Amino acid sequence: MDGLGRFAEPSVLILTSLAGGPKHGYALIKDIEGLAGTVVGPGTLYAALSRLQKSRLIEALPEEERRRPYQITPTGVQALRTYLEQARQVSTVGLKRLTAFA
Repeated sequence: MDGLGRFAEPSVLILTSLAGGPKHGYALIKDIEGLAGTVVGPGTLYAALSRLQKSRLIEALPEEERRRPYQITPTGVQALRTYLEQARQVSTVGLKRLTAFA
C-alpha cells in the first residue's frame, strides 16, 4: 500500500470489498457504502481501480452483460492484510491512550 498517499482510503475500501469476492463498479459502490457508510463516487472508484490494476493488486475479469467485474489478486490480499494489521495496531494503541480522556 506504500505510495498510495491520499488515495489509500478508497483503495483499502475497494480491496476490502473485493476480499469478499469479485464485483463490478456499481456493486463495489454499494458494498463500500454498506461496510463503511461512505459513498465513493464513480470518478474516485474508477481512478482507484485503475491505480490498483497498475499495481497488480486487482485484476479485471471478462465482461459480463456490459459490466466489468474485478477481483483481488494474491498480491492485493497480502497488501491489504499488511495494511489492516498495521491499522489495527495503531487503532489499538490510540484507543488505549484515549482512555486517559474519558
